[in-house]
Amino acid sequence: MRYALIGCGRVAPSHIKAAKENNLSIVALCDIDIAKAEAFAEKNSIENPLIFSDYKKLVDEVKPDFVAIATESGVHGEIAEYCALQGVNFLVEKPMAMGICEADRVIAAAKKTGVVAGVCHQNRFNIAVQELKRAIDCNRFGRLSHGSVHIRWCRKEDYYKQDSWRGKYASDGGALMNQCIHGIDLLRWVMGDEVESVYGSTRNLQHPYIEAEDIGVAVVNFKNGAVATIEGTVNTLDNLEETLCVFGEYGMVRLGGMNASTVDVWDFKDEEAADEDRRFIEEKAPNVYGNGHTSLYLDFVNAINEGRQPYVDLAAGKNALEIVLAIYKSQKTGEKVKLPLTDFKSSDMLE
Repeated sequence: MRYALIGCGRVAPSHIKAAKENNLSIVALCDIDIAKAEAFAEKNSIENPLIFSDYKKLVDEVKPDFVAIATESGVHGEIAEYCALQGVNFLVEKPMAMGICEADRVIAAAKKTGVVAGVCHQNRFNIAVQELKRAIDCNRFGRLSHGSVHIRWCRKEDYYKQDSWRGKYASDGGALMNQCIHGIDLLRWVMGDEVESVYGSTRNLQHPYIEAEDIGVAVVNFKNGAVATIEGTVNTLDNLEETLCVFGEYGMVRLGGMNASTVDVWDFKDEEAADEDRRFIEEKAPNVYGNGHTSLYLDFVNAINEGRQPYVDLAAGKNALEIVLAIYKSQKTGEKVKLPLTDFKSSDMLE
């Protein structure tokens, strides 16, 4: 399968590692900085790839079977929509777009041409997360009561100075949109997806050199009656944790570690033999991105071969984006925001 990567920045090594582990033929790279793409190819031992500075030329001339989009956030939607309209299967990094209307255009374009299209929410493939979702789907929790996600990471000034687009509403968003959207995706997914309303508050307290928030908190009301809280920040002294908690009438689970990849608590009234092993799940990862890219890629390749949509589809990407944008809108208006959200984008926060 012929594979191309658009964007050779911070997360790109995780994509190339996943591509190699799934035996993809890496035929092309694209970055607006050609020298950066060339250096990336050499550092990651990619033999003789075609190098482009214009993603449209790559798509039009190479027509790969599978494109991964790992550019700055502000152009994710634009590139994804172009790939879709050209009939090229694509996997786009989070967030899939910077606004609801843009996300809808991407979804419509993919539906029109029938391409396989997904979003990089790789933490859904964490072993601990898969076990939690299985327990929910098997109704081991009974009626869900409440849940929470806490993303307590650190991003200092040198991180934001790496690229001029970081921390800006139009091109990146803040802590919730960039760092915390993975945990927000997990919370919405395991708690039932259908959200009634969101009330949120954001601040910039320690990063005066960026536009967007460095901390955000929110309350999410689900249509199934459950309630959940979100806390996301980059104001810790070092990367601390990403914890996901779910409570129901018959069980409670807390996943921890740096990206919800370990089981801290696993208790159910109807104890199963396998529960003892589940309590010891601890998935080691080399960085905060975790190990999920390889499994994400495997599923995506299988989806192409089987003519189906991937496990993490565009709807999943829009759902996570919608929660972040609802928190933004709530901060802007001072009011609870009812879902579905229709016409709001990150850059509306600049008004």
